[in-house]
Amino acid sequence: MAQILLNLHGSGIILTAAIMLISGFLFTRLTKLAHLPNVTGYILSGVLIGPWCLHLVPQEYISQMDFITDVALAFIAFGVGKYFKLSALKKSGIKVVILTLFESLTAGVLITIVMLLLGLSLPFSLLLGAIGCATAPASTIMTIRQYKAKGHFIDTILQVVALDDAVALIAFSVCAAIVQATAGEGGLNMTQLLLPIFFNIVALLIGGGSGWLLSKLIHERRSKDHSLVLACVCIMGVAGFCSTMNVSPLLACMASGTIYINTSGNKHLFKQLNQFTPPLLVMFFVLSGMRLSLPSLISAGFVGVIYFLVRIVGKYLGSTLGALVTNATPEIKKYFGLALIPQAGVSIGLAVLGQRMLPAASGEMLSTIILSSGILYEMVGPACAKAAIRLSGSIPAKKAETKPAAKAAKPEQPAEAPQKVASQDLASEAALELAAAHHS
Repeated sequence: MAQILLNLHGSGIILTAAIMLISGFLFTRLTKLAHLPNVTGYILSGVLIGPWCLHLVPQEYISQMDFITDVALAFIAFGVGKYFKLSALKKSGIKVVILTLFESLTAGVLITIVMLLLGLSLPFSLLLGAIGCATAPASTIMTIRQYKAKGHFIDTILQVVALDDAVALIAFSVCAAIVQATAGEGGLNMTQLLLPIFFNIVALLIGGGSGWLLSKLIHERRSKDHSLVLACVCIMGVAGFCSTMNVSPLLACMASGTIYINTSGNKHLFKQLNQFTPPLLVMFFVLSGMRLSLPSLISAGFVGVIYFLVRIVGKYLGSTLGALVTNATPEIKKYFGLALIPQAGVSIGLAVLGQRMLPAASGEMLSTIILSSGILYEMVGPACAKAAIRLSGSIPAKKAETKPAAKAAKPEQPAEAPQKVASQDLASEAALELAAAHHS
């Protein structure tokens, strides 16, 4: 099949895209029965049609599809910028930001230290640690909706996971700049150190400027179609400039989204993008699965298991420390880390970028660890989220559903309604934005 597609040239590429989309869709019919996230189905379908199983897609096409990763990550990063709206950050409070920094960075630092102790290189350890900061919240959000959980514990989860990927993108960009600065031969000099920093600053300025320009170009008189076209020009243009400068497009596109939301206050564009990007993101995750090297699972097995366990410890320890520093409730101190275990989506994209920066063997190991552990995290995550929500007392008691209790509760419903609506709105926003990364 792969050879037939290869002989078709341009037509073969179009058919390959169709195969990727339909295989991703069909596999989610199976993962849905197993109550697993769609992203797991996309990755497994990529493994199935990839070079290590059915080999339906030519290896040459797989190696030529890097642009899909860059474009997909650019759209994801732009969407994450929405959560840096100043009014929303002020409303959520500094405590949520501190808690997010602790749970995210503690996991990253702990992973980096353990990888160095295992004798792995500094670039590999830094990039793996930065990727370990990210969390995939959709499994938790699905559990929240299933059990109709609500309360302060739930609100805190939704606010933290909205900011979590932003912290991961920033951490990865910083670590990538360090890796690029130390990549030259003959030792580190000032030019090697400052040049990546300079390029990242330029990329940030380009991203911020494009977001400001986009906010001026999109107004009430602009049609939805043309607004979407302009947004695509902005996002893909920034990603293209970043690729030209050999820097990650993540930080620049996130800056673009941040400036846009703060200067325009318009959330409708983000909703349009969420409706536009699913086919692109399905291909991105299927492509990630096709790149998963099954033989490298054996060599990366031990390191992968260590990463899987250390990240869980880091998330739990970091959330506990953050809760202590912010004087959070006992429930957050004890159970919050359990809700932050799933990892997929953004982390997979970061692994692809990290693979490019490392030698072939190390890069393949990095990608294999993230892809394989991501599947395991998505299998374990829902059960852990359910346990955290139940132990925190956020699931309404069944006896409250009886008729007398319901009648007695009626006068109080108007007072509780705003909190319920707020929780659902936060859940919807987090699910929509990170459904752009197809975590659900």
